[in-house]
Amino acid sequence: MSAKEKTPLIQKGPGFRSGLRDLPGAISGKSIAAGLIATIFGCTGPALVVMRAADAAGYTMEDKASWLFGIYVFGGAISIIMALYYKMPINGAFSIPGAAMLISSLVGVPFNEAAGAFVMAGVIVLILGLTGIIGRIMRWLPIPIVMAMIAGAMIRFGTGIITSIFAKNDAGQLDMQNFVIGIAAIIGFFLLPRFVKQIPPVIGATVLAVIAMIVTGVHFSTEGIRYIPPRIVAPHFTLDGLLGVALPLAVLVIGAENSQAIGVLIAQGYKPPINAMTIISGIGGIAAGLVGAHNANIAGPMTAICSSEAAGEDPDKRYAGSIVNGLTFGAFGLVGSLAVGVVNALPSSLVAILAGLAMVNVLIQAFQLAFSSKRFQVGTFFALVTASSGITLFQIGSSFWALVFGVIVAFIVAPEDFKHREEENVALQEEAAAN
Repeated sequence: MSAKEKTPLIQKGPGFRSGLRDLPGAISGKSIAAGLIATIFGCTGPALVVMRAADAAGYTMEDKASWLFGIYVFGGAISIIMALYYKMPINGAFSIPGAAMLISSLVGVPFNEAAGAFVMAGVIVLILGLTGIIGRIMRWLPIPIVMAMIAGAMIRFGTGIITSIFAKNDAGQLDMQNFVIGIAAIIGFFLLPRFVKQIPPVIGATVLAVIAMIVTGVHFSTEGIRYIPPRIVAPHFTLDGLLGVALPLAVLVIGAENSQAIGVLIAQGYKPPINAMTIISGIGGIAAGLVGAHNANIAGPMTAICSSEAAGEDPDKRYAGSIVNGLTFGAFGLVGSLAVGVVNALPSSLVAILAGLAMVNVLIQAFQLAFSSKRFQVGTFFALVTASSGITLFQIGSSFWALVFGVIVAFIVAPEDFKHREEENVALQEEAAAN
């Protein structure tokens, strides 16, 4: 029997018993801090991105609450399961670029059709994991084109910062109250963390913006803050949902989240269970879709935080940080409806600014990875402008067409680039891990 035949589909780990037994000795101040930092990151700006997508689609508070429950509770469960079984800092959450893409892709899509698309995305990811062909898929699809699609879909977050700060009132003049709040958020994001390094930038932006709201007399109503339980959503499956939402979302889960987490773990000296990470991302996507949430999956940024030296000197003990992150993620998901009420009480312009600031680093890295190579540049450019355009063809969103047009143009202009795409993708994954 060949070595290839002996390789199991799902890599075997130390097991839950070993993970639980060694957990008390693995917990430290650094691992707890890393887990909490990952939670703060995931429950601030990214949550705003999700709610922006829900608002753009016209979904209700009940829909938003169920969505937040799905991504945080199931995302947290993924962290706990993977970290305990493999004793590695493997974190679950949800696709932030996927949420950004959905801002345009879900417009006009009923909530049950969105749930159907989310379930289909999970099924696609699960099939790719079960068949073991995920490696070949990722080697075939050029990462620069995928990153350009992400950048194009999310660029509106960056422009939203500026348009929200300089928004005009009904008289056509600069809304000074809105301007002051926006500038306070910018100061909090860029300057406050320089003086108090323990404060994440988005938290600094939120704190100063809220202070500015109080000073300028903005009314903050607590009437909409209430607990809303999650619910099971009967998914409605459509071809438009498959092509316009499910396929691009599955690509982002694999290309932007799983590949980043895999690269981060490799860079830290771990041997990540690639197929298992893909399979559980598929299962998480299906489970989350049934409550109306987009993919709960392996998360690149949270894995990066909990696998770094900030989580502890001993790599074998850093998995404790992932478990802390999973538990606190789940707790946030259980009361996510309260967060919906708080966000709804904030001025919409402030929400747009905070969501945009939360995406700054993601946007920068997406642009860097898209154009850092000399290969695929014309195809990458067309993927970028197609995703930025927000076009809809045959009721299919621009994110899907960005990948299609990007690959077609790349084949026409420089077909020889595809001969080197495997090493190109590996190099870009290593670059993403290093950042």
